[in-house]
Amino acid sequence: MSDVALDVAHVSHRFGTRAALSDVSLSVARGTFTALLGPNGAGKTTLFSVITRLYANQEGRVSILGHALDREPSRALARLGVVFQARTLDTDLTVAQNLLYHASLHGMTRRAAKARIATLLTRVGLMDRRDDKVRTLSGGQSRRIEIARSLIHGPRLLLLDEPTVGLDLESRADIVAIVRALVREEGLSVLWATHIFEEIEAGDAAVVLHRGRIVARGTAGSIAQGSETLEAAFRRLVAEPAKQAA
Repeated sequence: MSDVALDVAHVSHRFGTRAALSDVSLSVARGTFTALLGPNGAGKTTLFSVITRLYANQEGRVSILGHALDREPSRALARLGVVFQARTLDTDLTVAQNLLYHASLHGMTRRAAKARIATLLTRVGLMDRRDDKVRTLSGGQSRRIEIARSLIHGPRLLLLDEPTVGLDLESRADIVAIVRALVREEGLSVLWATHIFEEIEAGDAAVVLHRGRIVARGTAGSIAQGSETLEAAFRRLVAEPAKQAA
């Protein structure tokens, strides 16, 4: 069994004449938290759209838990959970109704879905809001429900695209803590796209994406060389001409 949860190899994507991704290669090891760092417009969301097959793969290949996305899309995507940057819960439905609907899309029986939902709502600390309409939740609580929804079908790889943008400090910390606990306690593999440096730890695997190209990779600590902070290293990297990391 491969130790790689996500393998992106030489992926390029264009919108007309504009290159959104250029020869991007990265991997996420099983049971690890990997940070994808990049400014707005770097290509993070485009990359997520390619991995989730919202965009057809133009060049390169993507493999999820050993299943090639182009040859085995159903098997690959069944092992993937996603939290997109845009909020997608139906605010007129209750928390439980949102989650039950998503479970039905994965072919789960109502009985199995209810049991899974109870487990996940307990995990994200919102079992007491099960029957409340989503519109009554705070931004941070809604994000926690989206994380629960992404885990309904038991994926082993979770993608999160700027999951804490617009949240207050306490809510951000709660979301980060929940996801890191999933990695630590359940062996979930995570690719976390962000530009908020406080969410990243020195030992995390990190990839810096700028203008559609990888400009640095390694641990967050190794990217922040010497006494340089990760934020300072990031600003230096994105100020330089985009280039392929060695």
